[in-house]
This record gives sequence, C-alpha cells and structure tokens, in this order.
Amino acid sequence: MMDQSRGIYKSVLDAIGSTPLIKLSRLTKNLDGNILAKMEYLNPGFSKKDRIALQMIEEAEKSGVLKPGQTVVELTSGNTGTGLAIVCGVKGYPFVAVMSKGNTDERARMMRSLGAEVVLVEQIPGSTPGTVSGESLERVELQTQRIVEERGAFRCNQFDLMGNLNAWYSHAGREILQQTNGDFDAFCDFIGTGGTFAGLTKVFKEFDPSILCYIIEPINAAVLTGNKVISRGDHKIQGGGYSMSNLKFLNFVSIDGTLQVTDEEAYSTARKLANKEGIFAGPSSGANVHGALQLLKGPLQGKTVVVILCDSGLKYLSTDLWT
Repeated sequence: MMDQSRGIYKSVLDAIGSTPLIKLSRLTKNLDGNILAKMEYLNPGFSKKDRIALQMIEEAEKSGVLKPGQTVVELTSGNTGTGLAIVCGVKGYPFVAVMSKGNTDERARMMRSLGAEVVLVEQIPGSTPGTVSGESLERVELQTQRIVEERGAFRCNQFDLMGNLNAWYSHAGREILQQTNGDFDAFCDFIGTGGTFAGLTKVFKEFDPSILCYIIEPINAAVLTGNKVISRGDHKIQGGGYSMSNLKFLNFVSIDGTLQVTDEEAYSTARKLANKEGIFAGPSSGANVHGALQLLKGPLQGKTVVVILCDSGLKYLSTDLWT
C-alpha cells in the first residue's frame, strides 16, 4: 500500500496506515490490566475507513471490475465515504456517497469538500434525529442500488467486498502484532460491517489462538448477541450497530464473547478519552474503550486488551457528544 523507503510520499494515499498504538494508562490507572489503542483517526480522512477505501479500490482496479473514469458509488455513514472521496479524487474516479440524514452534517460537508457528490436519504418516520437504525439503512441501500443502476457505476460495497477484511488482515493486524510483539491477550470491537473485527481476529488467531476476540453492540440493538431489538434499534453510536445479523465477514471467524454498551457509556468514555488521555475521538471509539474496561473489570483482570480508535471527535461537533 505504501512505500516508506522514501522520505516523500507520492500522494496522500501513501499516508494511510502505520498509525500509532497508545497505552491508555490514565483510564486504567486504578485497574489491573492495560488497554492498547490503535489511533486510526490519524489517517488522512480522520477515520479507520481510509484503509478499506484504498484496499477496495486497488483490488477492484487489479481485477478489472473498476474501469478508468468509472463512477464509484457507496452507501456510507460518512467515514467510508470520506475515505473513498479521498482515494477516488486522487485516482480520478467520480464518487457518489449515499448517506442517511441521521448521520452528522460534518461528514456530508467533508465529503463534498473532497469532491464527492453526496445524496442524503430521509430517516424512517418517527426516527430520532442523530440516529441511524437498520431500517433507515435499508432506505439508504435502496437508493444506492438505484444510483448504481442509473449511472452504470461500480458499487464499492463495504459489506461485501473482501478488500474490507483484507485491509485489516494484511495491514493493520500485522502492524499491531509488530507494535506489541504479539504480547496482548484480547481484542474487542464495535460492529459495523464486521470487516475490522473479522480481519483482525483472523490474523490474531493465526498468530495465537488463545487471543480472545469480543464483539461490541449497542445494548438495544444486540442482535448478534441474540437479543431482541428495542425501539427499532435507534442509538447514537454512528457507524455501526445496525441490527444486522447476516454480516458476511463474521462468517470467516469465531466470536469468543459479546459485550453491550449504552449511548451514555460510549459518550462518557469518549469524553474521558479527551480529557484524561488527550485523545479526541468519536463515540464508537468510546464504545470500544468502554468494552475493554468492562473486560478488565471482569473476566480479563490483569490482561492487555487491544482496541481501535475509529474516527475523530471533530466529526461530532454538531452533536451532544461535546458540550
């Protein structure tokens, strides 16, 4: 993906990846154990999704399914769309992002600034502003399919293309193993497409089958845990928790356990990351760290847990995450 043997990168795409791993020593001060956080919000588009955007486009180019100058279209909560706007802009592909109005305005504005066309889709009636349920996402999916057909576009489907999983398996996972020398006990991850969890779990288990890998879901949309969806599964942790039980990538790995998080737990932990660790990240990052704290307070006392810090808190300035 990138050539670090040269001091000057050929484009911003070479700056994707190789993010730092930070020990969250202040949040774990009174606990027995450690949390190691992969700083994915330091990618050029301020999220982990830059990795999969580059991987999916490069794999599509290599296979020939993406033609020169062809329009690229994808459903997004904003982060994959931002990554694709960057990658497509550099490589010369028109890009259309299709997104629910339940996602933050910052994301739409950022994608437009990067040259994307952004199509916003109304939430289902009765939805809470600032939330995206599985039903609202279904509306976005239908609009995405329509645009792909009308424009003869390439669908960069993050729920289906193996480039999503491969970005984590072939790159980020190996970075983490190198940064830690493989010395950690567990990994937990808030589930969106499942690509991050599956790719990292696969590489971690191949290295050491005893590494425990947990999924995290919103408490009212924990369908993978086997719970019933409550209040349509509405929650404020954007980028995941879509009440989808048929996620393709999870079929490639086993799940060692499940964790649930409330909106307030995700939000309060994101705020603690900011004011105690100096890390300005979003609510899904808060969900991941809260899940790791649950593990250290419970079954993994004295152990080391790896998490992903998914995106920047700058993408949530219009929400009640920050006061």
